[in-house]
Amino acid sequence: MKIVIPGGSGQIGQALARSFYAAGHEVVVLSRAPQAVPWRVVMWDGRTLGTWAGEVDGADVVINLTGRSVNCRYTPANRQAITASRVDSTRVVGVAIARAGRPPRVWLQASTATVYTHRFDAFNDEATGLLDRTESDAPDTWRFSVGVGLAWEKALDEAVTPHTRKVKLRTSLMMSPAPGGVFDVLLRLVRFGLGGRAGDGRQYVSWMHDVDYINAIHWLLAHEDLEGPVILAAPEPLPHAEFMRELRAAWGQPVGLPAARWMLELGAFFLRTETELILKSRRVTPGRLLQAGFTFQFPTWAGAARDLCRRWRERT
Repeated sequence: MKIVIPGGSGQIGQALARSFYAAGHEVVVLSRAPQAVPWRVVMWDGRTLGTWAGEVDGADVVINLTGRSVNCRYTPANRQAITASRVDSTRVVGVAIARAGRPPRVWLQASTATVYTHRFDAFNDEATGLLDRTESDAPDTWRFSVGVGLAWEKALDEAVTPHTRKVKLRTSLMMSPAPGGVFDVLLRLVRFGLGGRAGDGRQYVSWMHDVDYINAIHWLLAHEDLEGPVILAAPEPLPHAEFMRELRAAWGQPVGLPAARWMLELGAFFLRTETELILKSRRVTPGRLLQAGFTFQFPTWAGAARDLCRRWRERT
């Protein structure tokens, strides 16, 4: 197969590109910067049509992962850049597919599980989950993130691609031992004795092991009956306090100092980031994957954490 990955220079994109390339597929990454990788990298700006569109014409698969990092303060300028990077890239990919003489058979489009409401009482899945449209009492930063996710998906819905199956990848926290990712940051806290509960620790953490994420992408490509929203998350989210306790146990760290909400807000201010990823309760479950028969290698966080810690040690 020929697989085109717009925005494939990040951690998730690199992992997917390595997997497809190792399996013998032709991989083309669309990026704003050149990279020293074994697959082809084609330049694009993520906004306008260019010669890169010729890579889409005749491709079998497009996996659009483009999106500016949300690890920043949500200033007006950053909000505009975060939104535009997602919506503009989705729109222009849709135009390229619509104009292709031989359009790809499937378009996997990145989205986010943060579109679901902050809740403790029940799981959110694709069939019964509550989209976070009405939480007027939620922090403004949370409402912004939800708005971005919904605008992202709307751009996909508006693309007229009748010959291309479209899948929304509502992704939770993808856990990988690679440098700079979410797991790397959390493990750093644990290693320095700071990996205790955040706030009251009741908020749910939805996550997915990188091996299961990659397997799920391959699986979605093979199952042509699935389209629309698909949650990419392990089947057993757990409260933050338990999540960090399991990670400390996997690493062998007996101490984990807690952080009150005001401490997190202060730290986020000085680190130029936001606390949403830590404090919002993302209790999502992959209903469609499970119903369709996908098998997780790492369904529980305890087992996943042990494997990730082992691989992190081997990497260093």
